[in-house]
Amino acid sequence: MSRLKTYSELNEDAASIRKSVFMEEQGFVNEFDDLDGAAKHIVLYNDENAAVATCRCFPSEDNKAYIIGRIAVLKEYRRNRYGSLVLREAERLAMAEGVKEVRLAAQAQAVEFYRKQGYSVIGEEFSEENCPHFMMYKKLTVD
Repeated sequence: MSRLKTYSELNEDAASIRKSVFMEEQGFVNEFDDLDGAAKHIVLYNDENAAVATCRCFPSEDNKAYIIGRIAVLKEYRRNRYGSLVLREAERLAMAEGVKEVRLAAQAQAVEFYRKQGYSVIGEEFSEENCPHFMMYKKLTVD
């Protein structure tokens, strides 16, 4: 059974997944930044206790929303709903802190994934390291 673990700092497992997905696979250069020090980092471990997915989350500057980012699933583990699991855990953390909205910058190729998770696009396309992105948000409600 897979398990989720939340860290208060960027640990080796989360960094390794992000390096593999964003730097080696997608060619990003500026993957790690100062926000890593302020964020919570969620790592999903599979049945074999291998770290296979991650994301980070932190309160917005005005504390009215939670920012979710750097959602990454190792290539060989995609299509197992691991991205949805780490995203839901980040939403759960936001709700536990009383936050009612989450926001993220989605790569254009991932917009449909986020729409299926209840997110909506805000504004126009923008570029990060020559990759098209859209800001997206979701209002959180208690099920």
